[in-house]
Amino acid sequence: MAPLHPVVGSPLENLRPGAKCCLEVTVSVSEALLTTAQILGGNLLKVTLEAAYSVPESFVITGPQQNYMVGLQVPSIGEKDYPIFFRSGILKLGGEREPVPRPKKWPISNILAPGAQYIPDSFITGGPYVEEDGELNNPEDKDFRNQAEISKKRIVWDLESRCYLDPPAVANFQKRIADCRFWPVEITRIPIIPVIKGKSAKVDKTEDEAQVFFHGVAYVNMVPLLYPGVKRIRGAYRVYPYADGIVYEKTKCLFSLFRDLGHQSKLGNVTGVNSPLVKPILSKNLREEKPPKEKDTTSSIKSQSSDNPLEGDTSLNQNSEGQQYVEAGTYLLLEFELEKALVPKRLSEELASRVKEIIPIRPALVRRTGGAQKAVDDYHTQIQNIATAILDEYHKMFGKELTTGKDLDNQTLEDHKCQLNYELNCSGKYFAFKEQLKHSVVKIVREKYLKTTAFENQEELQAFISELYIFLVDQMHVILNQNMPEEAQGSTAVVTPTSSDQLRLFAYEAQVNEDFPLATVYYEERLVRDNQNVEHWLDYGSFCLLTNDVHKAQECFRKALSLNQTNIDSLLLCGLLAIMMEHYDQAEIFFEDATCLEPANVVAWTLLGLFYEIQNNDIRMEMAFHEANKQLNAKLAKEKSTAETVDIGGKLEPSLTNVGVVRTSSPTKGDVTQDTISMLDELLEDTTKTQPESAEHRKPSLQHQVLSPIQRNSKSFTKEKKGSKGHMSTSVLASPAFHGVSPKSSSIFMETTRFLMKVNAVQMGEEGTKQSSPGRLHVADVIRMPTCMPKFVHRVLAHELMHPQGGPSCEYYLVLAQTHLLKKDFEKTEEYLQAANQMDYLNPNVWGLKGHFFYLNGNFAEAKECYERTVSFVVDAAEMHFIYLRLGSIYLEEGENEKAKNTYMMACKRSPSCLTWLGVGIACYRLEEFSEAEDALSEANAMNNYNAEVWAYLTLVCLKAGRKLEAEQSYKYTLKLKLKDEALLQEIHMVQDMVGFGNPSF
Repeated sequence: MAPLHPVVGSPLENLRPGAKCCLEVTVSVSEALLTTAQILGGNLLKVTLEAAYSVPESFVITGPQQNYMVGLQVPSIGEKDYPIFFRSGILKLGGEREPVPRPKKWPISNILAPGAQYIPDSFITGGPYVEEDGELNNPEDKDFRNQAEISKKRIVWDLESRCYLDPPAVANFQKRIADCRFWPVEITRIPIIPVIKGKSAKVDKTEDEAQVFFHGVAYVNMVPLLYPGVKRIRGAYRVYPYADGIVYEKTKCLFSLFRDLGHQSKLGNVTGVNSPLVKPILSKNLREEKPPKEKDTTSSIKSQSSDNPLEGDTSLNQNSEGQQYVEAGTYLLLEFELEKALVPKRLSEELASRVKEIIPIRPALVRRTGGAQKAVDDYHTQIQNIATAILDEYHKMFGKELTTGKDLDNQTLEDHKCQLNYELNCSGKYFAFKEQLKHSVVKIVREKYLKTTAFENQEELQAFISELYIFLVDQMHVILNQNMPEEAQGSTAVVTPTSSDQLRLFAYEAQVNEDFPLATVYYEERLVRDNQNVEHWLDYGSFCLLTNDVHKAQECFRKALSLNQTNIDSLLLCGLLAIMMEHYDQAEIFFEDATCLEPANVVAWTLLGLFYEIQNNDIRMEMAFHEANKQLNAKLAKEKSTAETVDIGGKLEPSLTNVGVVRTSSPTKGDVTQDTISMLDELLEDTTKTQPESAEHRKPSLQHQVLSPIQRNSKSFTKEKKGSKGHMSTSVLASPAFHGVSPKSSSIFMETTRFLMKVNAVQMGEEGTKQSSPGRLHVADVIRMPTCMPKFVHRVLAHELMHPQGGPSCEYYLVLAQTHLLKKDFEKTEEYLQAANQMDYLNPNVWGLKGHFFYLNGNFAEAKECYERTVSFVVDAAEMHFIYLRLGSIYLEEGENEKAKNTYMMACKRSPSCLTWLGVGIACYRLEEFSEAEDALSEANAMNNYNAEVWAYLTLVCLKAGRKLEAEQSYKYTLKLKLKDEALLQEIHMVQDMVGFGNPSF
């Protein structure tokens, strides 16, 4: 059914509004015009010419009529080319934007019925500039595009031409795009001359038509049609003067549609312009008859990727009319659309299935909650009953002493404990309690540990009993803490468990101290607490990258991906590790899946482009970088519009977290409950038939056991002495610490650099990088780099240097300084820091990194000056934690204890840790503020009770306060944890000699 459009003057024009007439048309052939192979292998190309904007001012509506024409040629049948002409463009004055959507027109002239020239269900919809594929699609071109499309002259066609490509033509089309990249689209203006009868008039007409006026050409980059899955490109393309040498160099095209072959025979037949009967323009004979002149192809040299014409081309200088296009800034708005993509793209479902094949989903194991849980609950009930009975027995024996209100000393409590033990054993109640527990313990062995048969040897039995004992003690503490009487709970120390973020901070500090075993323990503790958290696995994997444990890093990233196969960071990191291990097929799957899951992710597209660069696939590399730029421009435009309408608030500082134990000198009623726990501990030990441990190997008492035993062997934050180097690790710089305060401009490569720095993919290779000029890293310098991930940062920085939106910025030099500081190349680090400082003198990140540089060099005077300057800025540096720590240590070394205390307190307010509270405690001790020192050291001990330096200063505080028992206990843990600061140990011995107690080994 085809709609009927009335001709002007027809009675159909007078029909009532809404009435439509249709014509039923049936077309049939005796046999198929195309075979199945032609249908599957062929394609349909649609070319839409919308308009030419900002045309020369010499184009006027008045005067002789002109025919504004655009033409191009495409492969049609085999190697033959098919001409496509767009004629009869309408010149319009500026004043308003062309409406969208608007219908497309058939490229057929002399259609009498108004409205019949529109193609049904085919419209020009327009779109944002940044999403176009051509030129003039950058944010800086927006003002010019708006002015050209609203107020300046334009020529409007709105025509769509269609062309069938058979399989050989499709292959030829694809090959020519890969070889030439650019496609010439010519534009010209031909005067419409009335036909005058007579021989002389005919000759004049022929001579006049042989001339081509305002001959220009637009170079359309057709490479995006070779991107996987791309079927349509649309964009604005600048018009340049037509010059033989440049056209041939950029497009390998030998002939001009309008000039070399003339428009007389091809364009005079109005009705047959796009008829398939027209003889193909670029035939073999014509190529032989008109070979390209040598002077045209060699007179000028120009890069094939450049879009600007050569200035010295002879024919360009002769084409003065075409030069007006450049002066006016004329551009064509074109669209090319294929029915099927030339390069098919893998579906997202296929990519997801491939990822599942590589890394299958591993759901969390279901916990046993049946008989085992009931057995544990029964055990809890028995523990609660026995604890209540022991407390009742204790109150019967010593209740009168508790009601007097006097504080009981340690010796009295110890006597009470011995008497209670004696009474329970003599009365037989101890054995009754043991028999009461036995049944619940047997149920736990059978239901939870599934042990129902005899053990083969004594060693296996002892190992199992030890494991069972640990579990029973832990469960005993759980139920006693939950069901402790209110008066006892109020008198005991409150322990705040460490959070995941705190553990991450502790691990980070250990990482900076180069105490990698302790950092590993903290990362693994996070995994033990929640092994289904993807971030925990990613953090641990990033730490393994820093320690060059590539295989463990890959295991962590793949575990994270198995937990959530739509996590973009997991996919990207798995792709990076796959590249490093030269599993390129897997890397491509990971990166492509990331871009499918999150098409707006700039880093994913950039890493995909870098992967294609390693594979020497230039077309797909260009595709990925183009898409990354487009997404980044859209992101920046959105942020800019948001910033104009919304007032962004400041960043909230984290509040001071009060955790840990503040010790008191006198015992309270809570110590009675402590005795009960100790008795139950002994009871369980006897029940499970384990050998009593020596005092040296027993766990610390509950008073000091504020964290799980994951924090042993902590390396203390000792003070740096002048002249020493490299005490603190430069791994602090592997974090996203010095990436610029808020960069004014960004590029896809700097965005990617920030991601690589975040995941610790920052280390350089062994040989370093040979640079072509000091202070800059060029793309050519990276070509010789091995294709492994530690080179990724420098590969990205090389692109950043050459990128139009990039270049040697302050952030660029900061990243280079970081990578060389990790390598301990202090000479290069100083050079890059100097360059960064010259580019942005007020950047706090520059001064912070300079402070670390001098600190690691042992130049504490310069480091102190840089740190103080960083702290004095209104805007904080990206990483202030270690700036405060190192500045505080310098103050302590120089005896400026008050400044050290204030500095460490600022660190505690931002991100409290054992080291920050230790610094406060040391400063307060040096200021003889012993009460505040004890509080700060107790906070430090609550966060890490395996830090030898914390116990050392607690020893000093207790010695100064005259508390003998606590001083001896703290000194015991100081020696047990092997304090390495000999000067501090000598100070403890000196104070012990002065007060006369504190060292039980005398």
